[in-house]
Amino acid sequence: MSYAALIGRHYGGDPALLTEEQVRQYFLHLRTEKQYAGSSLGVVLAALRCFYRDHLGRRGWKVWEEVKVRRGQPLPVVLTREEVGRVLAAVRCDRFRTVLGLIYACGLRIQEALRLEVRDVDGRELRLRLRETKGGRERYVPITQTVLDDLRRFWGRHRNPRYLFPGVRSNWKSGKISPVELARASTTPMSASSVQGAFRLAVAASGVNPDATPHTLRHSYATHLLEEGISIRLISQYLGHSSLETTLIYTHLTATSDAQARAALERLGQAIRSMPESAVPKVNRKPQG
Repeated sequence: MSYAALIGRHYGGDPALLTEEQVRQYFLHLRTEKQYAGSSLGVVLAALRCFYRDHLGRRGWKVWEEVKVRRGQPLPVVLTREEVGRVLAAVRCDRFRTVLGLIYACGLRIQEALRLEVRDVDGRELRLRLRETKGGRERYVPITQTVLDDLRRFWGRHRNPRYLFPGVRSNWKSGKISPVELARASTTPMSASSVQGAFRLAVAASGVNPDATPHTLRHSYATHLLEEGISIRLISQYLGHSSLETTLIYTHLTATSDAQARAALERLGQAIRSMPESAVPKVNRKPQG
């Protein structure tokens, strides 16, 4: 049976009468429901492109460029929501736990999180402005009130005039200058290597997949939002991608509001907030000033 006949059977009608959006949704069905591999999707793509573009003359359709067929690419590591909660609870230092929690809560790349400045946090609109991104494309991502409160709490500890996550590069263990004073005076952001090291220790302590990295939190964010029914197009926009390598095969599906996405992020946060008190490492807090 031809692939044109199969898509017609899927919709219960004449395949020649289907719309471009129906063809898009069919590819999504093959990828997410039928679990077609990249090579199989490539065969279907070529067959349907021949049928609709060459045979029926549908020249204006964009779906053929939007469908991303990736062959031989290993699937990235993705943690469950419970595993995300476990690994973040195992991060012993508050400053590392805060930045890693933000990476998951907003699907950020590690450098995007570390380069955030105080002015990039929009508390009124509940969003972050990302200026220094891969590809140089400025974008906005939504945050929840819980995340905003946590960022305000953390910044209130050091009050660096520029960076949300300032670096502490001197030998603070000597006791001559406190970490808070160093952070307040810092002119550079926290180093990526220090965050990665803290995450590796937390992964080992929590018992999750040892191949997980801070970037795994970004993949987990995308996967968990998809599970919540958030539009693939909107998730792709938040991530700053034209497509997602593993969970997305095209960049446009349906419109979903920021309010719906923010509500879903609140539900994702339950994995962290529901952790028992005994599972969260105690942070020694010294009075400031």
